[in-house]
Amino acid sequence: MTATSGIDLSQIPFWALPQAERMAAFRRLRELERPVFVTENRVPFIGGGPGYYALVRHADVTEASRNAGAFSSEPCSNSIPDMPRWLAVYFGSMINMDDPRHARLRRIVSRAFTPRILAKMEEDLARAAAEIVDEAIKEGPGDFVEQIAARLPVRVICDMMGIPPRFHAMVLRRTNIILGNTDAEYTGIEPDFKRLNVARGLLKLLHAGHSLNRLAARLGDQRRRQPTGDLVSLLVNGDERLTPQELGSFFILLVVAGSETTRNAIAYGLKLFTDHPGQREHLLADFDGRIAKACDEIVRYSTPVIQFRRTLACDHELNGVPYKKGDKVLLFYNSANRDEAVFTDPDVFDITRDPNPHVGFGGPGPHYCLGAHLAKREMTVMFRELFTRLPAIRAEGEPDFLLSNFINGVKHLRYSTGR
Repeated sequence: MTATSGIDLSQIPFWALPQAERMAAFRRLRELERPVFVTENRVPFIGGGPGYYALVRHADVTEASRNAGAFSSEPCSNSIPDMPRWLAVYFGSMINMDDPRHARLRRIVSRAFTPRILAKMEEDLARAAAEIVDEAIKEGPGDFVEQIAARLPVRVICDMMGIPPRFHAMVLRRTNIILGNTDAEYTGIEPDFKRLNVARGLLKLLHAGHSLNRLAARLGDQRRRQPTGDLVSLLVNGDERLTPQELGSFFILLVVAGSETTRNAIAYGLKLFTDHPGQREHLLADFDGRIAKACDEIVRYSTPVIQFRRTLACDHELNGVPYKKGDKVLLFYNSANRDEAVFTDPDVFDITRDPNPHVGFGGPGPHYCLGAHLAKREMTVMFRELFTRLPAIRAEGEPDFLLSNFINGVKHLRYSTGR
């Protein structure tokens, strides 16, 4: 890490700092003349490279996102070290590909997100939200994440894929392990780079990936023999179809990315509306007219996905800074979403913000999140249900955050309902 910044993004203790301290550190990084180079940790059994450039400004993140020819998603975008084949078989989805392979897979899986499919889901979403709130009312206030925020996206995605309800809890547990692989609560392992702990963590990660892959593979086999018209049937039949390995990787991507982004946005949303009652009152004065902007502001402010990686496919100059072929860069969406050059009062939560060119669903370009519209629909139906059925609901205390440099996650959040 360069000495000028005094901030080491590669060290686990940095990601255990309070969020306000981390955001202040990123503000200092944005003030530097050029992106800092961060020394990369070498991970036992995986390895690592010399390091990466931290792209923290909105202009850099958006331009790198647009230029997929220079800023490649291959060999991987969801891991700082290159992902070995024995991990890529489960986690090497289309987000780790460039065109034409990426375009082919995106074209196939786009069938999950057509306006017709999403319109058909409206009643299912409303029913799921109502049933989840029914159950929470019976249980009484406790952990908002476990009782409400985490349940809706897992249920929605499993229903889309045709995963039976008896598997939903298992899917959620495996998802927690995959994205919480540096958090001891989910892994039972101390987050360090000692060989034994890394080995144990990798075994848990492999087991989680293998379980979800097998679940999708079995369902794919059934739908090839007997199509039912559900999403998996659409993905494994027809002129263009997913292979069993592609289906497994897509399911892991869908359930991991879809579940985590939405559950964290919903959890952050409750906390933000609790801390900013004026914003909540403004929303409820015209819920249907204002919820779309509110969802975007929640995603901007919380930025559930912290960063993705790109690798230079050629020598390239970005906003006056030269990069060499093979250089790694990390696109820090959390920092870009607080860039003072783009957002007025970026540390203020303001659901009237307009325009709001946030990169909470990724930057513009071929890898912009396919499920962004679905995520916002889930947030909309859940907040409508909560504020209608439990008008006094509020967060209690501070959230318990996930220890991660990848997901800005909320593990637990106490809440009350005033009942």
